[in-house]
Amino acid sequence: MTDPLRLDATGPSRTARRPRMANDVDHREGLELTSRAVLRDGIPWLPVSGEMHYSRVPRERWTDRLRLMRAGGITVVSTYVLWLHHEPMRGEASFAGNLDVAAFIDAARDEGLEVVLRIGPWAHGEARNGGFPDWVQQADVRHRTDDPAYLALVEEWFQQLGAALGGRATPDRLLGIQLDNELYDQPDHLLTLKRLAREAGMSAPLWTATAWGGAQLPDEEVLPLWGGYGDGFWVDPGEPWDPTFRAHYFFSDEWDDPGIGVDVRGAQASHRSTLSEWFPAATCELAGGMATAYHRRPRPEALDVAAIAHAKLGSGSAWQGYYMYTGGTNPHPGLEETQASGYPNDMTRMSYDFHAPIGEAGRAAPSHAALRLQHAFAAAFGDRVAPAAAHFPLMRPDGVEDASMLRWAVRGGFAFIGWHQPHVPLAAYAGAYFRVVTDTGAIVFPSTPVDIPPGTLARWPLALDITGTEIAWATASALTVLPGDVPTLVLLEDAGIPVEIAHDGIVRRVPSGAPALRVGGIDVLVLAAADAARAWVVEADVRRLLVSDDELTWDAAGNVSVRTSDVRPDVREFVRGAWRALEWRHVHGAPVRASVGVRELRQPSSPSGEYGSRDGRQAAPSDAVFEAHAGVYAFEVPAGVDRDAALTVRWAGDVAQLRVDGRTATDRFWDGSDLVVNLHDAGVRSGSTIELHVLPLRQDTGVHLPVEAADRLAAATEALCAVDAAELSQRALWSERRD
Repeated sequence: MTDPLRLDATGPSRTARRPRMANDVDHREGLELTSRAVLRDGIPWLPVSGEMHYSRVPRERWTDRLRLMRAGGITVVSTYVLWLHHEPMRGEASFAGNLDVAAFIDAARDEGLEVVLRIGPWAHGEARNGGFPDWVQQADVRHRTDDPAYLALVEEWFQQLGAALGGRATPDRLLGIQLDNELYDQPDHLLTLKRLAREAGMSAPLWTATAWGGAQLPDEEVLPLWGGYGDGFWVDPGEPWDPTFRAHYFFSDEWDDPGIGVDVRGAQASHRSTLSEWFPAATCELAGGMATAYHRRPRPEALDVAAIAHAKLGSGSAWQGYYMYTGGTNPHPGLEETQASGYPNDMTRMSYDFHAPIGEAGRAAPSHAALRLQHAFAAAFGDRVAPAAAHFPLMRPDGVEDASMLRWAVRGGFAFIGWHQPHVPLAAYAGAYFRVVTDTGAIVFPSTPVDIPPGTLARWPLALDITGTEIAWATASALTVLPGDVPTLVLLEDAGIPVEIAHDGIVRRVPSGAPALRVGGIDVLVLAAADAARAWVVEADVRRLLVSDDELTWDAAGNVSVRTSDVRPDVREFVRGAWRALEWRHVHGAPVRASVGVRELRQPSSPSGEYGSRDGRQAAPSDAVFEAHAGVYAFEVPAGVDRDAALTVRWAGDVAQLRVDGRTATDRFWDGSDLVVNLHDAGVRSGSTIELHVLPLRQDTGVHLPVEAADRLAAATEALCAVDAAELSQRALWSERRD
């Protein structure tokens, strides 16, 4: 037998300190904060936050999006308040329609979600001027400092925002307020912003600030929040996979990321190697996907996104926060970051899809499934994991290029294994065998060495006690615990790894898909790896485990709805040791899946010459170039589609604009992915014309593309421009019959 991989998980835990924040100041009954965790009613809580920008999502869709977020395991919704969206002209601030931030807070709270407002005043978010209106950007002030002239503008805006919130920005309604964003060397200014927010009637238990880039933060006054992206548009097009991206696929006690936003901040940032003594490790910008710039077009896959979140959870994160979790659309053209507005990147004019777990069109992406497994784990075991320190093996990888040493850690009674990264594939790790020393003795597992396939993200229980029954160890990932007279521990098979469960000195090997088995005083159910993407855990008054290919959501009371493309829903629930089919009531809609006819209205032509650049990054083509050379394709969508109908277009080219009745509804820079648009949200009504305008992509463009897209471009004999296929999909809505 091979020598085991060794880890020492003994020793005292980090002493919990009690800051004034949330405890003595801006207190909410039942909520506490320590240097180890957030607590609710005295129980450690592991919040999971997801970013959704209310001003980039139609108001009528807010509740749908929020419910799909909750179905993904999100417990906190965070949102930028983009000044630019609200007050493009001084003195004409609007909080109506999609801009009604007070109504958004109400919608989120009605769905049982906590809210964090990121009030800026500077935000970034790939918005023009970082979210400053032009009149603020052009003002003769020292922006983002305590310059009295700048503070006068901020005070005026905060007062308007506070009034619009109508008393909702209080500790009982808001969980947190973030001050500015990516501010590195102005700790006193953060305190000033905090004072101005308070004077405008805004407060919350938690006041936060982004900490990456070595940010200087006022000690004990703001909760430092960290981030982690596995790829990004903010590096130059010809650069390889940056070490700052690669680092997030390792378990580590390093939390700073010097790479995020480096192109905007320049050389002012440094590196921060230690956590605050007052606060736990918490994140707000783990990659939920990635925005697409013209010069560099990353396209993270679901496993890329999940692997980073998994690594942070195993490394000690007490708060999992994603940017973005829900994509959207800019309210109108001209609100995006551009080189013309002084920023390094040209971003898409309308789309803010972000390749997020919930896309611009409101459909769940594969990353929604990949992440919700982790979030179900956090809901079930967060009280153990959140306050626990991470322990790392005696032999650790030698730098970010090490692809041979297994990546793993132990935290809160679970062995975390992460064996995935993009761009540089990992080979199977042969003969993994572990020895973990705990305060109560050594745990050696599995019974014989196992190979760890690439793509493995495992959370294996170690000395896990469930109502008095201890699972010594298991080689399947913990998912949740179902209540009952006999509780059920639900494990998930990790593909390619034999499932073993050790209890009371006996090791049992469990075949994939086996019925639940009795272990001591509990049942243990092992879901097959093939069911991973189909598993949904309902967190309501009673926790439930459902399995379905369809998209499930539920309201605050736990009433389940399903959207299906089939004639009837197929949803099974595990109840009292057996699977049962649920009964459904049809609400509205009929399933449709059909090819859509495409008619070429104008042939594309290859543009010539340079489009321009800034600091070595290509600029997007001008409107004149686009209009002169784009091919135009009309879609023949049948009449009578409903609000759920989505058009999916497989296309290739450089830039695409989807136009409805001549108006650009959304757009894309091509990265090989499909364009998906909700027809109702795009403005399609009876008799509307729907066209896709596609500019050809030249071979000499020099923009950075994902491998598959780059290969297709290289194989083209001329500038690439194609609409390969279009499909209409519409789902019926059903609600659970519980009578």
